[in-house]
Amino acid sequence: MSRFAGLKQDVAAKAAPVLEVVERAPSTTAKAREGKKPVMGYFSPQVRRTLHLLALDEGTTIQALLGEALDLLMRARGKHPFGER
Repeated sequence: MSRFAGLKQDVAAKAAPVLEVVERAPSTTAKAREGKKPVMGYFSPQVRRTLHLLALDEGTTIQALLGEALDLLMRARGKHPFGER
């Protein structure tokens, strides 16, 4: 055995890929969002502010207001409203 055989084995051991088993963290997705996809758009700051104020005035959420608006749009276009709020 050459005098560098031990060194070669050390280098080979360090270079070998190490596979680690990584446990998945529990999902942080809210139950209400499971199986759903986001729908979004970009609007002016005034639209955002008005939606926030409207939601506060009515004691609801922006998501609920947008769901209501989408239902009205679907009905106006002759489509079945989903009613997801």
